[in-house]
Amino acid sequence: MTTKQKAYAGLGLTSIIWGTTWVASKYGIKQGMLAFELSAIRNGLGGLSLIVFFLIKGQKLPTFKEFKWLLGMSILLFVIANGFSTYALKEIPSGLAALIAALYPLSVVIIEKVRYNNTKITSLTFQGMLLGIIGIVFYENLAVHNSVGYFMGVVVSLIAMLSWSFGTIFIARNKMNMNPYYATGWQMFLSCFFLGAFASASGKSIPIQEITFTIWMVIAYLIVASSIVAFAAFIYTMKHLPPAIASLYAYINPIVATIVGAYIIEDEKLSLPIFIGSFVTLTGVYLVNRSMKKQHQEIIPITDADGM
Repeated sequence: MTTKQKAYAGLGLTSIIWGTTWVASKYGIKQGMLAFELSAIRNGLGGLSLIVFFLIKGQKLPTFKEFKWLLGMSILLFVIANGFSTYALKEIPSGLAALIAALYPLSVVIIEKVRYNNTKITSLTFQGMLLGIIGIVFYENLAVHNSVGYFMGVVVSLIAMLSWSFGTIFIARNKMNMNPYYATGWQMFLSCFFLGAFASASGKSIPIQEITFTIWMVIAYLIVASSIVAFAAFIYTMKHLPPAIASLYAYINPIVATIVGAYIIEDEKLSLPIFIGSFVTLTGVYLVNRSMKKQHQEIIPITDADGM
């Protein structure tokens, strides 16, 4: 198998695994696991595994300056983005959560425009943003949902997506000379303390010894497949394929999450509004990316929006 073929295989692997990650998290919550506790254990064990591996390989402990940077990234990318998006799965379908996460490029454009004034909101950009929002509203006829919980799930997902956007912009503008895998391990590990505190404060966390075998299998999948295998495949893909192709996973994730969720999660069904809403939103994301490419500032997701 050639390097290019391996890169395309990595793209397929990333797309499928990160799409099913949303469903796995939803399934764990349906089995009675608290969302923040699920995220805490996943990030804690996954992050610790990466840290130990790289320490054995000779990596040094972070300096105080690096630690502050890692802590900030941990809060933005894993406490808020990952933790909140997992929490939202309690109320909304996994496909919708993945679709909201895919709006990431739209928010990056807005943040870059407002904060740094280095992007132009062209007619194509505006059309893409409008379609992105319309698709989310149309998904499962969101406008007619009367459930407060459902609405809050959407709001929390949007907060998570915005936090991911702020985090990726901050990384791009404040880079640290650290191995990205090693840095991610620290960010994941640090987040588990905050997420664990949230879970404990709720008074609904499950004692470790009472976590079922099924939930441990979900956690194992999230750690091994999503946080390690898919992330490694994504980095490999980014190195050996053009960014526009490597970022295609962001369009595939919501589709995978929607289809797989319909077969595994009892109350998630496929419908015409779901497919239309997904298509409209992903078309909007594509148009925004295209408009940025014309400005030579194409918006490319840097890590999973399993995402988040």
